[in-house]
Amino acid sequence: MKIRTSVIALGLVAALSVAAAAADDSTITAPPVDPQIAALVSQVSADRLRTNDTTLVNFFTRNDFSETTSTATRGVFAARDWIKAQFEASAQQSGGRMTVRLDTYLQPKTPRTPRAVTESSVIATLRGDSPGPLYIMSSHFDDCNGDCTNGTRVAPGADDNGSATSAVLEAARIMAPHHFRGTIVFACFDGEELGLWGSQHYADELKTAGTAVEADLNDDIIGNSTGGNGAHEPKVVRVFSEALPVGSVDDRVNLVGSENDSPSRELARFVGDVIPQYLPDFTVRQIWRADRFLRGGDQESFQADGFSAVRFVEPNENFTHQHQDVRVQDGVQFGDLPQFMDFDYLAQTTRANVAALAMLATAPPRPTGAQLVAAHLGYDTLLRWTAVPGAASYEIVWRATDAADWQFAKNVGNVTTATVPVSKDDYIFGVRSVDDAGHASVASYPTAVRE
Repeated sequence: MKIRTSVIALGLVAALSVAAAAADDSTITAPPVDPQIAALVSQVSADRLRTNDTTLVNFFTRNDFSETTSTATRGVFAARDWIKAQFEASAQQSGGRMTVRLDTYLQPKTPRTPRAVTESSVIATLRGDSPGPLYIMSSHFDDCNGDCTNGTRVAPGADDNGSATSAVLEAARIMAPHHFRGTIVFACFDGEELGLWGSQHYADELKTAGTAVEADLNDDIIGNSTGGNGAHEPKVVRVFSEALPVGSVDDRVNLVGSENDSPSRELARFVGDVIPQYLPDFTVRQIWRADRFLRGGDQESFQADGFSAVRFVEPNENFTHQHQDVRVQDGVQFGDLPQFMDFDYLAQTTRANVAALAMLATAPPRPTGAQLVAAHLGYDTLLRWTAVPGAASYEIVWRATDAADWQFAKNVGNVTTATVPVSKDDYIFGVRSVDDAGHASVASYPTAVRE
């Protein structure tokens, strides 16, 4: 009995030693707020968002199949041209660093659609001061009523997705005059409602060209704080993120524990860390799913091509206002109308995007080629990675295997290999790049190797 007690005691001491090593001056603390990013966040205007959203609604419909009947003031292409003009006005303040183009192509007929249809997304690119990966903030501007292939009936689309299109335009207006390390893309996609067409076309172009994309912050239905279930949450936004991409899971997952550390999941953690720094009374609700049941979003196009992407969406949706004909039925008003918008809430979700996007484009790129070396049994963990431009140092982060967020961090200096005195068997690890001002990148999850 004494022997058993001693074994238990020794085991407890060992466990406490590991915990002490993990906690010893390594607990993560929030970096100081960057005053330049805070200034950008403060410029978001609820009144301007209201004006943008109302203008989009006033195009009567933004249904894909109104493209052949669009006029200067009505239809999907009228809305597209107005969006393009707003981006071009913002570009005038960029010193020539922002360019605007249309990504137009003919989408063939599908089993769901009556004919081929011309798709035309609007892409505004704010060139960064250093070459490297793209950082994208996206939305879709097309909409639908009760019939997503009918371009003749009214389809206001105030929340789905005038809200996010307004947010992208506002972010572009605010950020265009400023310099960032990384290149930022502000994208308003066409064709989301019928199959993520515009975003898939653009993502495929980027993949074919070999363009690196570090992040897509996709926004879709972000303008109402009260759901159809009566829940009112004006201080919360949901962020959806995909785990390991479809087809990538193999038998090693159960050993290395990588199922919760996809690139998109690391991006979601980054977003969840940054936003409370700049919006202390606003909460990110992490949803560990690619999207909602029976629905999808443009972030999935980027994930399908191997890029990191997440979706922002309001915490409680109202389904009587989505994909509905405008009508009153049994005393209930149906339709996606501006009267159901909360523009103060939309301003908060826009600020959240600006904070995350600005930090992404200010911090160095995430480390590449990260590896966890598991060549020998032991009580510590060796990691290595490839240096990236702009990094003054690197930070190893880790958390317990059942923890959702990073718990501990250790800056190991300007090196590409380091050992931390923490067991690789008991923790999940990542590596972040840090610049000389303390801006940290998204974490890179290391591949386990035996040499």
